Amino acid sequence: MTLPTLPTLAIGLVFVLILLWNTVKILKEYERGVIFFLGRFQRVKGPGLILLFPAIQTMTKVDLRVIVMDVPTQDVISRDNVSVKVNAVIYFRIVDPEKAVIRVANVFEATSQLSQTTLRSVLGQHELDDMLAEREKLNSDIQGLLDQRTDNWGIKVANVEIKHVDLDESMIRAIAQQAEAERARRAKIINAEGEKQAASMLAEAANTLAKEEQALQLRYLQTLKEIANERTNTIVFPLPLDLIEPFLKSKLASKRDA
Repeated sequence: MTLPTLPTLAIGLVFVLILLWNTVKILKEYERGVIFFLGRFQRVKGPGLILLFPAIQTMTKVDLRVIVMDVPTQDVISRDNVSVKVNAVIYFRIVDPEKAVIRVANVFEATSQLSQTTLRSVLGQHELDDMLAEREKLNSDIQGLLDQRTDNWGIKVANVEIKHVDLDESMIRAIAQQAEAERARRAKIINAEGEKQAASMLAEAANTLAKEEQALQLRYLQTLKEIANERTNTIVFPLPLDLIEPFLKSKLASKRDA
């Protein structure tokens, strides 16, 4: 009996190693393997040790972790015809490995392109003020629309964040002027409201003093005290009308008799 030579053993060992490499697969906790048997989908396996039949079964590995993807800067024209540059970031993960492998050729490229078109479509329906003031609502709208459209690919879009909204210098100056005008308008309204309240309170106080003679006398004495405390060489004493009323009546009577 002839023993195998050293080159034959080496070739056999290499063949066994290749066979084991193609047969034994180890998937991590966050990985799944989509198994195909003679080109047809068979099942999703993992994590752990996976055994495949070489040349009969093939496997496509899928990562189930959350993926962060930047959306390139997009030129968006708002509903009020303002051109802005907007970029964003999306957070998504694969929840159905079978759909992600079978129904779309490149799931990441498809998601990136869809996020760009969705970003332009949603923001184009809003005015510039909405983009700047209601960013949370816009994030929610984009996230919901993306999640709905990528569901057929086995993808779950968890979150969308608009990062920057870049404006032209002329538009920035116009917004600053608008904000200044708005502050001036609010200041005038506040001053007018203050004047209105003060006038109402003064009228109410005057009516109260007119109804109560004692209150009028007390106010008269308080005014004299305030004048006396001031550092001035001239003091004006208000003369109550009830003191000069008889004199005025006699003056008018003498004019009638004449």
